[in-house]
Amino acid sequence: MIAIPFVKYQGAGNDFIMIDDREDRFEALLDERRIESLCHRRFGIGADGLILLKTSETLDFRMKYYNSDGRPSTFCGNGGRCIARFAQHIGIVSEKCHFEATDKPHRALFEGSDVVLEMHPLMDSFRKLREHDFYMHTGSPHMVRFLTEDIATYPVVEEGRRIRYSEEFAPAGVNVNFVSGWREGRLSVRTYERGVEDETLSCGTGVTACALVWYLNQLPKNRQQRMDIGITTPGGKLSVRVDPGHVWLAGPAERVFEGLIA
Repeated sequence: MIAIPFVKYQGAGNDFIMIDDREDRFEALLDERRIESLCHRRFGIGADGLILLKTSETLDFRMKYYNSDGRPSTFCGNGGRCIARFAQHIGIVSEKCHFEATDKPHRALFEGSDVVLEMHPLMDSFRKLREHDFYMHTGSPHMVRFLTEDIATYPVVEEGRRIRYSEEFAPAGVNVNFVSGWREGRLSVRTYERGVEDETLSCGTGVTACALVWYLNQLPKNRQQRMDIGITTPGGKLSVRVDPGHVWLAGPAERVFEGLIA
């Protein structure tokens, strides 16, 4: 069996197994069951997902993302920031990068300890579902619920699972985000993530969805041409920068440890 070198990264508590597979040596060794076991918190390395860094014919590299259930998934914002930092650490890029993903190409900039990632939200996907419930696709599908209850004690896993598997979002399901502080514009977010099937410490596409839903719900006279929206998650702080025609997700992306998969 070929040993597979890996590096683990985390971005605001969202953690990933990174594998440099530019030579196409390892992907065939990683089926759904093996990826799931590697991501297991007790019996594996432990991660919210596994990401392969692949070659690209036109850009710096290509990102291939798997959820912790072992299945290929849609775009992951924090994973995108972490793979950009990984590419920098292994010398593919230096001050910025441009890479392929499942939705569209993404640009990333390095600002000190932060990685600032260009997002591609589907602005036309925004819709109001109920008084405090909204839908937004930001590379992955998200339902956003603004809470009047205390977010610290809210049953995120139970309610998130119910919504994720509800008929309303069948058959693919949806990620579910719960938001407090929205009346003051200081957002706190907790997320139930499909594919992980649990609460994650943060979710990049999720906080982007929350920030944009909050932004789009502002009265037109209160909207600004540029807005930086700070967001606190259980895993740390992120920010979403809304510019005319551009949305950026910013936050830390850190190397945790490296090893070999036997």
